[in-house]
Amino acid sequence: MNTAAVIANICIIGLEIIGLSKSISGRGLKIFAFYTQVSNIITLISSILFLVTGGQTAPVRYLSTCMLVMTFLITLCVLVPMGGGFRNLMLSGNGLYHHTLCPIISVLSYIFWEPHGGSILLPMIVTTVYGLILLFLNGLPLFDGPYPFFRVHNQSKAATVLWTAALICLIGVISAVIKFIAP
Repeated sequence: MNTAAVIANICIIGLEIIGLSKSISGRGLKIFAFYTQVSNIITLISSILFLVTGGQTAPVRYLSTCMLVMTFLITLCVLVPMGGGFRNLMLSGNGLYHHTLCPIISVLSYIFWEPHGGSILLPMIVTTVYGLILLFLNGLPLFDGPYPFFRVHNQSKAATVLWTAALICLIGVISAVIKFIAP
């Protein structure tokens, strides 16, 4: 097993624990409504499995890496411009860990130091299932958000369909690019 990958995954585990402790203290179990938290919990699990199995977790590490890139890009390109603020979302609180540090370290480790593997469809399926559950809960309305594009009562049906299609396409592109870079 590559030493750099071991060090990176140990760092990821530590950073994930810090970030999750900040998230849980503020939100409790509602953290599971956030794609950010789901992707980071999957990353925590995948990094632990990576160390325990001696690096035999390429599909799970691929999934978590793709989801973290999605988290990073949506935060930076959608949520920050919508008024979340770069410093607030990328450099402070759990955002420093979950939106910035863990995605960067995970991508670098997976691409350069870890075994590669996994289906392009896996991140798309997980992301689509997550999104459909949140759209359903927002539509009932049993839940509000947690992201503006899930708030179906605050936007047109066309906007909801466009957001959904764009997000599924984005995770597909992310998955394909990572698969191309790290075949």
